[in-house]
Formats: sequence, structure tokens, C-alpha cells
Amino acid sequence: MNDLRNELLELAADVRAVAEAATFRGAVHELDPVAVPVPTPKVAPAVPSAWAEVVQEARRVATGADGLAAVRADLGDCQRCGLCEGRKNIVFGVGTAEADLVIVGEGPGHDEDLTGEPFVGAAGQMLDKMLEKVLGLQRSQVYILNVVKCRPPGNRNPTPDEMAACMPFMERQLLASRPKLVLVLGSVALKALLGTTAGIMKSRGMWHEWSGIPVMPTFHPAYLLRNPDDKRKTMDDLLQLRARYDQMGGRRFG
Repeated sequence: MNDLRNELLELAADVRAVAEAATFRGAVHELDPVAVPVPTPKVAPAVPSAWAEVVQEARRVATGADGLAAVRADLGDCQRCGLCEGRKNIVFGVGTAEADLVIVGEGPGHDEDLTGEPFVGAAGQMLDKMLEKVLGLQRSQVYILNVVKCRPPGNRNPTPDEMAACMPFMERQLLASRPKLVLVLGSVALKALLGTTAGIMKSRGMWHEWSGIPVMPTFHPAYLLRNPDDKRKTMDDLLQLRARYDQMGGRRFG
């Protein structure tokens, strides 16, 4: 058990090192110390030497489709946290590898777990409408990924250790895609990507940055299904995103 705990402590240290590396991030908040819970016998931790290779690969990741294919190959039949036990499919990502816009969500739900594709349920249908009506985009023109690749039981929020296990792969997906803009959906994705303690209520509608890439946080579509009065705020956030892209020149929105 001590050996298992030591391996997880080394894993957390590696993940923190990646999150703090200057080549990965621009101006972000300092991360809180990673808390590593005592693992249950069912958790299958990563082998420290193999994890170090993943971290090193993240620094020299290829771009475009080849880069995303390399990340998916390294992810493999992931057994790095307990979420692997209840999943039906790994939900890696969907869309074009050269997208100007990457969308980061929280984690798969029931429908996503069945299909292996992010945002295909009711929240996904709302996201498609948001993209089409405000940005003039189809989902095939963006790249969509989640913080965690396996469905948390009962659609609960992923735990810190579950997010830590997936974080290097999420970052490598972003680095491989090299988008011009990132849209973050909901507090869980916001905190995981930017390492902030601020929630979505305070952060939405304001520009942030990840590895030199402008980031706009807004409400998760699932939240909007429960709170339709906030759809107007999300539309305002998306209009800001569209205006920022216009300022960059060379428009592919709409």
C-alpha cells in the first residue's frame, strides 16, 4: 500500500510540474497543492516511469491530426484512475484537428459514454445550437474535448485525482490542435484548465489565457437547460468570442 501511495504522490508531482511549466501556460493562477487521497484497491495507478514519458512527450507534441493521433495512442485503454471501471467507451474528442476554436467541457455523460463522442446528449444539442446560431459554426468545424475521458458515476463532478490523471492528455490535445481561441464550459473545466479557484459566475464573460491562447469561459449547456434565463449571458460571451476572432483577421466563423 505504501508503494502504491508513493507512486501516486510521484504522479501528482509530475502533473503539477506540467501544469506550472512556462512552456505550457501563459498567465495563469498558481495551483493549489494537489491532494492525493488514499487509493482503494480498485484504482490502477500509472507506472511512474511511463508517466514521466507522457509528461516529456507533452513538451514535444506534434501538431494537427498526427499530434492528436499520438495523444490517443498514448492514452490507450486507459486504466489510470477508477473511472475506467464503469465506462463503456473512452470519450477522447471530436472535430477537426486544425480548428480555430477548441471547446473544453467537463466529462462524458450517459449518451457520450454510449457513443464515445463528447456532447451528444441534450447538452450537446444545445451546444450545437449555440455554435450555429451565434458563431455560424457546425461541430465539424471545431474541436471538442473534455477534462476527463470517462464518465463519472451518476454524472457527478470528477474528483481532483481523476482530473489529474487526465490532465496531461487534455493539455496535449490543446497543444496538438493549436487553436486561436478556447471556449471553456462550466466551473469544472475552468478550474482544471486555468488552475483557478474562481467559479464560472465570476469568470464568465472575461478573457483569460492558457499557453498564450485567449480563453473565454461561459456556462455549461447542461446548466442552461436548468437555468434558461442565463442563455442571454452565454450569448453575450459567445459574441465577445466572435468579435475577438474578427480582430485576429482571417475569419472562418460563419
